[in-house]
Amino acid sequence: MSECTLRELSGFRGQSGKNPRVAYDEALADRIRPMLGARGDATERKMFGGITWMLQGNMACGVLGDDIAVRLLPEDADRALEEPGTRRFDMTGRPARGFIVVAGDVVSDDAALARWVNAGADYALSLPPK
Repeated sequence: MSECTLRELSGFRGQSGKNPRVAYDEALADRIRPMLGARGDATERKMFGGITWMLQGNMACGVLGDDIAVRLLPEDADRALEEPGTRRFDMTGRPARGFIVVAGDVVSDDAALARWVNAGADYALSLPPK
């Protein structure tokens, strides 16, 4: 499995190529917003060169380039890495435990996207509020 690195993201120029500062797929973010909005008071933060969503102050998921990053219970993240299109989240050369990246083509349909977004939201909501 490949690792998601900052070097890979730095070359991303957005879907349209019009705004080189856009480091995430805005259409994918637009699909995620209502899914998380239904779960409670979600807040957005620019993070990791993309956008992330927080529930009760805890990160649930985010969009990096064309992919999504999902925060899970570490054991669940390890199991998720056995699924096609997943890889460890690594921005610094040290993989972040409990974080995975799911390839954009894996979440191209709404049911697959909702599965991963809900998994991240479930974990975020299981943590004490910040």
